[in-house]
Amino acid sequence: MTFSEENYLKTIYHLTNAVDSDVCSTNAIAEKMDTKASSVTDMLKKLAEKNLIHYIKYQGVSLTDQGKLAAKMIVRKHRLWEVFLVEKLDFSWDEVHDIAEQLEHIKSEKLINKLDDFLGNPTEDPHGDPIPDSNGRITKVEKQLLSELSENQTGICVGVKDTSSEFLKYLDKQEIALGSKIEFVSKESFDASLKIKVNGKELVISSKIAGNLFVKLI
Repeated sequence: MTFSEENYLKTIYHLTNAVDSDVCSTNAIAEKMDTKASSVTDMLKKLAEKNLIHYIKYQGVSLTDQGKLAAKMIVRKHRLWEVFLVEKLDFSWDEVHDIAEQLEHIKSEKLINKLDDFLGNPTEDPHGDPIPDSNGRITKVEKQLLSELSENQTGICVGVKDTSSEFLKYLDKQEIALGSKIEFVSKESFDASLKIKVNGKELVISSKIAGNLFVKLI
């Protein structure tokens, strides 16, 4: 596969997962990849010819079993490289995405499996996203958005929905990281902002921030 074909498969995989559906639209792909719908259509035809996707004009796109496994392997490489960059090379979690975007296209399966073993076979990347194993299996973690909690509920931060550098830098400033203990204290009715405690420290955050933090109840 070409780099471009791999990027399309990964995009379809993420889009379908985001809406908990097997199908996504060509318009959604075009928007996500910042390209023309006509260019998307041309690529989808190529991927369909390789039996990587099912494509029905005006109805949408879904991954075949072969396409889904291929997409998971790309995601696996991306997330393993993110772990390596953070844990072994001391990159911060807001720096690694763009570098991993380049490294994910390395073809050597032997290298990736050795990297996985070297890192201790992690199941999550530095942002809390699951890492598929060499067979495409994913260990799922029960989680929910902080904004969905009720007053006095407490959870551990296990992931972020928004992985942009700006958001991750904001979390660093507020000393919110994976593993942080977050207690939902109260919600402001006027603007839905939340008063929370992070590892015992009181803080007020916007509803947008709360809607981008995943927690596991404790």
